[in-house]
Parts: sequence; structure tokens; C-alpha cells
Amino acid sequence: MPDMTGYAFPNDIHIGWTLMVVLYPYLTGLVAGAFICSSLYHVFGRKELAPIARISLVVSACFLAVAPLPLLIHLGHPERAFNVLITPNFESAMAGFGIVFGLYLVLVMLEIYFVFRKDIILRARRSRGPLRWILAAVALFTYDISEEALAVDEKIVRVLAGVGIPAACLLHGYVGFIFGALKSNPWWSTPLMPIIFLFSAVVSGIALLIVLYQIAMRFRGTPIDQNCLRSMAGWLWLFLIVTFSLEMLEVITLAYERSEEWEVIGYLLSHQLSFSFISVQVVAGSLIPLILLMVVVLMSGHMKAPLLNMLTFVASGLLLMQVFSMRWNVVIGGQMFSKSLRGFRLDYVPEFFEKEGTAVAIVICIVPFLLLLVADRLLPLWSQADAKAHQDESS
Repeated sequence: MPDMTGYAFPNDIHIGWTLMVVLYPYLTGLVAGAFICSSLYHVFGRKELAPIARISLVVSACFLAVAPLPLLIHLGHPERAFNVLITPNFESAMAGFGIVFGLYLVLVMLEIYFVFRKDIILRARRSRGPLRWILAAVALFTYDISEEALAVDEKIVRVLAGVGIPAACLLHGYVGFIFGALKSNPWWSTPLMPIIFLFSAVVSGIALLIVLYQIAMRFRGTPIDQNCLRSMAGWLWLFLIVTFSLEMLEVITLAYERSEEWEVIGYLLSHQLSFSFISVQVVAGSLIPLILLMVVVLMSGHMKAPLLNMLTFVASGLLLMQVFSMRWNVVIGGQMFSKSLRGFRLDYVPEFFEKEGTAVAIVICIVPFLLLLVADRLLPLWSQADAKAHQDESS
């Protein structure tokens, strides 16, 4: 029997939405954030982001493929998840995920196809046997890579990326909407919830790309493009400022109103969630990266590359932790107080080997990186052609 304090109803004893439900919005946030970072290059012409334009798109696809797994594991009958697509209910917010996910998946795969179409054709020409036929089929049996054809590809990619920006926002904003629309829970029921989820998603996506970019360049023995890294650090700092401001505004507003819900939420944040909220989310995960990125952005012209790389890497790693902590505090924290608003569940620690435990979560988080390694074998994710063209254009 879990430890309880105060007055609690019987259905308040157990945490219904567990670690898998925490992991689900975390993964979809990485999907949306990575895609928006890719769109900064394809739509808004941020040429300095050329070195990560391709990898960010593929990262989004890899995490998108894995994002439904936590929910499927959480369901008692995962096979029923397909009923969302077979018998759609357009009035259900949860059922809407299947429709949004399906449309967004098609959009991302189409954009990847047109971005890599030239590379697929070139590899098909060099290949022999069954691989040649497979690649030819992927290329739709057309080998046209003339300048006119590639120009058409670029236009299509730009249109798809432009459409993908609101689609990515809808994909993750919908997750925040699910929580914000639950009137029975005062910690969740706030109009800021979808906006906070969306901006924190962009923060986590850019932070992940910074970490991946630096690790990949180290293993490949390739110099880090400092213009690209500075630009990503600048965008990350901007979105972090907005995200942290919204998170604090939400808490300050509840504290200032001093409604009956604040008596419970304030105690929750200062006691049950004191470590995960104050220590991890606010101090280590927000304030420290905010200072580090401020130093990077404002002092980059007077800072040596190794120091800039290290500060950006540390800040990005802390932000990945911060966003996960925020998801934990929202999903788990919102279930830790009783519906009577007079009692608390004091503990929730997922078992390591249980169905929705830590081991399963670790495996799910590893799978997208394995998919990324497979994609790296098949496609030139780190092609420096675009980056070199940008450097020549700048010089």
C-alpha cells in the first residue's frame, strides 16, 4: 500500500498515467523540435544551418516512428489503437492523435524523399543486383537529376517544410491540449499548457541536435562548423527564454490568485516535487543553461571554439534533462494529489523491469538512435556539400 497523507479517495491511491505517458510527450517534443530546426534552413533560408539540415529531418522521422510505442505499451490491448484510424471519431481529442500522426508521418517521409532523391538515384546507379531494383523503385524508376529537376525538388521541399511547421506545432501542441483540457485537474487545466509544451518541444529538439552534431563530428573527425553551432545556440537561447518565462508565469499566476487549488499545488511543488521541480527543472535545467547560453551568444566573438563547444554541449544536455523533468512534473505531479484537494500520494518510483518500467523506457529511447545509424548507412546524412557551398558563398 503506497504512503498517503491527508484525505484521499480510493481511486487516488494508484498512479494511472505512468512513466510511459511521461515518455510519450517527451519523444513527440523531440520530433517537433527537430523538424522546426530543419525548417529554419529549408523555409527561412538560414544557410548557416546547412550542416544539420538533413540530419534534423531524419532525426524527426526516427523519433516519430518510435513516439507511439510508449502509448501502445501503456494500453492493455494495444491492438485496439488501430480503431482510431478504422473508426475515426473527430470529436475525440485523443482519437485525433492517430489522424495527426498519420498525416505528419506522410509529410515527413515525402520531404525526406525529395531531399535525398538525388542521392538515392546516384546510389542506384552504382548498385547492382536486388539493391539496384529496390533503390530504383524508391526513386520511382526515374533518374532525372538535371538542374531543372533538382530545382523542382527544392521547391517541393520548401512547400512541404512550410506545411510541416504548423503540422509539427499541431502534433505536439495537441499533447499539451490533452492535459490542458482536463478541467478536473487544476495543475493541468490552464490555457498555457499547450503553448508551454510546444515551446519546450522546440527547446528539446534543438538541444538534441546540438548534442548529436558535436558527438557525430567528434567520431567522424570532422571540424564543427562554428557558424552553425552559434546559430543553433542563439535559437536555443531564444526559445529557452520564452519557455522558462511561460513556465514561471504559470506558477506565479496561480500563486498570485491564491485560489483553493494553489494550497495544494504550492505544497506539491515545494514538497513532493521539490527535487524534480525546483532543483532539476528550474535551477539545473533552466537557470544554469540560460546563463551558459547567454555567455555563448553574447561572448561568442571573444570565445575560443573549444570553450564555446563545451558550454553549448553542457547547456543542451541540461535542457534535455529539464524538458523530461517538466514532463514528469506535469504528468506524475498532476496525479499525486487527491481529488479532494486535501491529500497526497507521497511516492511514485517506477520499477526497473516492470511492463512500464525504467528498462523499457531506456530501450525505447535507444531505438531512434539505432534507426538513425541505419539511415546513416543508407543516406549521406552528414553531407558537407551544402555547408561547403554556403562557406564559398560567404567568402
